[in-house]
Amino acid sequence: MEANNQNQTIMVVGSTGFLGMEICRRLLEANKQVKGLVRASSDETKVAALKQMGVETVVGDVKDKTSLDNGFNGVYAVISTASSTLSRQEGDSIETVDNAGQLNVVEAAINAGVKHFVFVSFNHIPVGFPLQTAKRAVENRIRESGMSYTILQPTVFMEVWLGPAVGFDYSNAKANIFGDGKNKISWISLADVAAFAVASLDNAEAINAVFELGGPDALSPLEVVKIFEEKSGKSFSLQFVPKEALKAQKEAATDSLSESFAGLMMGCAEGSEIDMSTTLKTFPFKLTSVREYAQRVLG
Repeated sequence: MEANNQNQTIMVVGSTGFLGMEICRRLLEANKQVKGLVRASSDETKVAALKQMGVETVVGDVKDKTSLDNGFNGVYAVISTASSTLSRQEGDSIETVDNAGQLNVVEAAINAGVKHFVFVSFNHIPVGFPLQTAKRAVENRIRESGMSYTILQPTVFMEVWLGPAVGFDYSNAKANIFGDGKNKISWISLADVAAFAVASLDNAEAINAVFELGGPDALSPLEVVKIFEEKSGKSFSLQFVPKEALKAQKEAATDSLSESFAGLMMGCAEGSEIDMSTTLKTFPFKLTSVREYAQRVLG
């Protein structure tokens, strides 16, 4: 991308989410003009925070194709992070948001003449589940869309998977461990993923490229627990969830979201090491370590 594109408008889909909001913040820091897609039913506090930052909010819902028709006009690039996994409203599901909804976004971008599409997906997990199927379908549509693209495939977000929402309760020194806790994971910070997304807009090497993303260290969950024990001075109580139990949970799931969470947990149990040496030549960032994250959340 040429530097003279820096003032053209970027649309962020998923702008009220943790990752989307951080992307908006970093885009504005980089002097980009930013639009954020929000729903009429979005959290008013989050919408107000976007506006206060300087984001131009556009009302639309990825589930409603017609609501996207005009919002992408004049947009140079789209960064899409929208997902039903952490924030859901009535009618939201893997099928309606992560699959059909994201495909609606791609079509709206094509129709509006968007030049570049940045899609935040996740790295390959060696088990099938609806969320992964949806992500790959959207990736394939983007590749054949005619737009230039960057697909980001981060591994496990430390802010999510090393947080209380999925049983890593550092405040009370308790943690769920999926599998035996010995397989290594290249935990990544969502702030670093946001940095990659923004940098993809102005880097020629990011055009029509797919990047697997991980953090600076590959650590097993048990090694992560030791870091938190050192930082907190507390001994953690561990609850192990065997792979067999996760497989049974996935097979017994009654909806796509439950099945997908079981699949993601199975992915954690298997481990996920990402070699970042080549990617960091394209994007020379200092990545956030688990130790730095632990220091931050433990205060």
